[in-house]
Amino acid sequence: MTRWAAQAGIGEGGCVALLMHNGLDQVLVWFALARLGAVHAPLNTALFGERLGYALRVTRASVLVADAELLTVLTPVLDRLPELDRVIVRGGSSDGRFEDLADHRGEGTPAPVAEVDELAAATMLFTSGTTGASKACVLSHRYLARQGQLHAKYLGLRSDDVLYCPFPLFHIDAATLTVVAALACRGTAALSRRFSASRFWAEVRAFDASVFNFMGATLTILWKQPPYAGDRDHRVRLAWGVPMPEWHRGWEERFGIPLRQVYGLTDGGVSVYDPVDGPRKPGACGRVIPEFDVRIEDGHGSPLPSGEIGEIGEIMVRGREPGLVMNGYHAMPEATAQVFRNGRLRTGDLGRFDDDGYLTFEGRLSDSIRRRGENISAHEVEQVLIRHPAVLEAAAIGVPSELTEEDVKAVVVPRPGATLTPGELHAFCRATAPGYMVPRYIELVPTLPKTPTQKIEKFRLRQDGITQATWDGEARHG
Repeated sequence: MTRWAAQAGIGEGGCVALLMHNGLDQVLVWFALARLGAVHAPLNTALFGERLGYALRVTRASVLVADAELLTVLTPVLDRLPELDRVIVRGGSSDGRFEDLADHRGEGTPAPVAEVDELAAATMLFTSGTTGASKACVLSHRYLARQGQLHAKYLGLRSDDVLYCPFPLFHIDAATLTVVAALACRGTAALSRRFSASRFWAEVRAFDASVFNFMGATLTILWKQPPYAGDRDHRVRLAWGVPMPEWHRGWEERFGIPLRQVYGLTDGGVSVYDPVDGPRKPGACGRVIPEFDVRIEDGHGSPLPSGEIGEIGEIMVRGREPGLVMNGYHAMPEATAQVFRNGRLRTGDLGRFDDDGYLTFEGRLSDSIRRRGENISAHEVEQVLIRHPAVLEAAAIGVPSELTEEDVKAVVVPRPGATLTPGELHAFCRATAPGYMVPRYIELVPTLPKTPTQKIEKFRLRQDGITQATWDGEARHG
C-alpha cells in the first residue's frame, strides 16, 4: 500500500480522505499513510450532499479513497471540491475519472518509513459541532500509539485477546481503542461492518472474541432480546464502554460478562477507567489514570472541591506527557483557542469527584445530542429543518431514550400561513440528512422560548420533554 501512495506524491503532511466501510483495506491504507508521514481522514459513510462536501473541504485532501458503493453520494459533490485531484476506488468503477485501488497492489520495494515528528498530525477524526459546524480533531502519531497502549494497560488486555468492535473506523472506538490497542497488546482486532443485534453474538462466536466495547444503546438492544440458552456461549471475559445502565448487574449475570466503564472523548483521549480488578462505585466512571491530570472547574477556571457529594463543574483534561490530547481543530484556530484554557482541554462535560477520586459524569454543557453512539450537532439538525420552506424557526434537543442515551426532538415554528405537518417534515429530513440526524420526535409550536437577547432557552424545551403534542416518527415507521 505504501508504494502507490508514494508514487502518487503523497508524502509527509499530505492528507488523504477515506470514505470506506470497515475492512482490512481501510486499515492498510491508514497504516500506509502513517508510514509515509501523511495524514488520514476517515469520513462518516452516512454523509452525503453538502455535509460530505463540507467534510472534504475541511480536510483539504488532495486524494480520496472510496468504496465503489459510495460513489453515488460522492459524484454529486465532486465539482465543488477543487482541491481533490484524485479519487481511488475500492471495488472498481466504470467511470474513467477514477482509479481502481486494485491496480495499485502488487509486489515491489515498499516506500521508506518517513522520519516524522511523533507529535505531528497523523489522523483527523471529526467530532460533533455544538454551536457550529462539525470540527476535525487533529490527532498526532503519539496520540494514536499512546491511547492504544494505555487502553491495553488499564483494561489488562493480553496477547490471546480478540478485540471485537462493531463500530466504524471513523470513530476512536474502532481505530485507536481496538486496532491500535490490539497492536499494543499483540492481540487481534476483529471489526464488524456495523452493529447488528441479530448478528452480534454470532460474530462474537465466529471471531472467538474475548473483549468487546459497547455504547449504551447496544447493551440495551442486546438486553431486550429474548433470553436464549446460548447467552453464555462465548469466550468474552470483558466488555467496556459508556454509559453504564442502571441494570448492568442483571446484564452481567445473564451474559456472564463483567462490564467496565471509561470516560473519554476524541479531543482529549481516555483519561478515566473503571478499575478492572479494584472496587467499582455505582454511577461512577472510574478513576483518573496517572498519565492524565483531570479536574473539575467552575465557569471562571477555578477548581471545584471533591467530596461525598462533590461540586459539579466542567471536566477539564490535561495530559501529563505530550500528545495525549488532540493538537487542535484543523484549520480552526479560533475554535482551538476556545477549547483550551490554561493548558487544559475544556470537554464541555459536567462531572464531579468524590473523596476517593472517582469521577461521576453529570451531563453536558455543550449543545450536542448523543444518539446510539453518535454525537450529533443540534446546530446541524436545525440547519436541516430550516431548509424546509414552511419552517420559520427550529430547535433540536436531546430527550431521554429507552436505549439509555438520547433521541432527537425537533421543536419547530411554522412560517405564518404555511401548511406543515410533522410527517411531511420527517420525510423531508429523511430525504436530506443522514439517518442518525433525523429527529424521532417533532412538535409544532407557535413560538420558541427566548432570552432578552433572542437566544432560544433550550433548557425550557428539555424540561417539557415529550408532550401530548409531540409526534413520534418511530411509532409510525417502526
